[in-house]
Amino acid sequence: MRTSRIGCGAGFSGDRIEPAEDLLRRGGLADLVLECLGERTIALAHQRRLADPGTGYDRRLPSRFERLLPLAVDHGVRVLTNMGAANPLAAGRVTRALLDRIGSSAKVGVVTGDDVLAELDLDALAWETGLPLRAHGEIVSANAYLGADAIWPVLEADADVVITGRVADPSLFLAPLAHRLGWDLDDAQAAAAGTLVGHLLECAGQLTGGYFADPGYQDVPGLADLGFPFADVAADGSAELGKLPDTGGLLSRATVREQLLYEITDPAAYRTPDVLLDVRGVTVDEHPGGVRVAGALGKPRPDELKVSVGYRAGEKVEAEISYVGPNAARRAALAGEIVSARLAGVPMRAEVRGGETDSRLRVAAISRDSELLTRVGDEVESLYTNGPAGGGGVRVHIGEVIGIVSALIPRERVRPAVTLLEAGHAVAP
Repeated sequence: MRTSRIGCGAGFSGDRIEPAEDLLRRGGLADLVLECLGERTIALAHQRRLADPGTGYDRRLPSRFERLLPLAVDHGVRVLTNMGAANPLAAGRVTRALLDRIGSSAKVGVVTGDDVLAELDLDALAWETGLPLRAHGEIVSANAYLGADAIWPVLEADADVVITGRVADPSLFLAPLAHRLGWDLDDAQAAAAGTLVGHLLECAGQLTGGYFADPGYQDVPGLADLGFPFADVAADGSAELGKLPDTGGLLSRATVREQLLYEITDPAAYRTPDVLLDVRGVTVDEHPGGVRVAGALGKPRPDELKVSVGYRAGEKVEAEISYVGPNAARRAALAGEIVSARLAGVPMRAEVRGGETDSRLRVAAISRDSELLTRVGDEVESLYTNGPAGGGGVRVHIGEVIGIVSALIPRERVRPAVTLLEAGHAVAP
């Protein structure tokens, strides 16, 4: 039966790069996905773009691609990533320039249209608060979770590197699988199978023992050399999960089942842009060569898309002071009591971290009142001479906070687009 091999080279923005290089060198992949975007990271990306319109893409994109793209080109592996974050076109131009420098004619495809700020209904209710979006203050960003159908045109245009902004994590895997295996994205069962594979692979090392290890209870060998996963996906939707030989980590029925349940709010109807995924009948069978999964079911894609909405939530202060030596923990706790008494009525959090002889007090608060935040920092700094003995190492940081809430937007109000960046210039298909 026809199969296609797809691997995951990153499960979040700060992931290691060596396992991705290993997959490109000896994984025999058709496609490699770098899944690097989350609610937190896209909020930070929007912060950067607000300060400098030329930025907003994943700051690690240049360094990652300098190491990975030459290998991908040499081994004929198509690369897909959401490292475009808040500025996919800028990310595409950076990628195009890198390919030009190494003399590659590989085609870069950029998927846009997830930015739906202009289309947002401010009376829509936020999932997290139940309040209208307008009640959260100034809205600065709104990114819809695009699906595999948004990526499809750039694959049909034979792009070798695909860069997106906010695309649902499993959709980054479903699109290339459907393209390789001839699946119809309107087929809910095919979409369910590809979404299951994408959901299992999307966190990279989390499937192969990372975030699973618990010494003495769930032992995982070789975490320092953790190998990232791949899947051989058959035309019938079944998949064999594996990792490269001579790599650390553990791929087992237990690690797969744990990842299967990750972020699944409703196992009968996990909502994605491509399908309502039902994982209740999924089988997970371990064998000496890996783990086989099958049995995903699906209902047709929803008429509404999730949208991640960023708003100015004020500023945050983080102020810290350390205490060391005998009785340090009690001195740090006393320092916290002093600050709490001095700032009675101020919404904040004071906590002591560390042990009996090395403790650090951390005080944090979020507010739209900058004078109040300055006062919080000043109170912690004043502990140098107005608090317990031996305080030192004060650090005070105040920075803007972009809050994130979620809502729904009608699918017809989201208009994905594709830009192709070929050697030396950009053209629209």
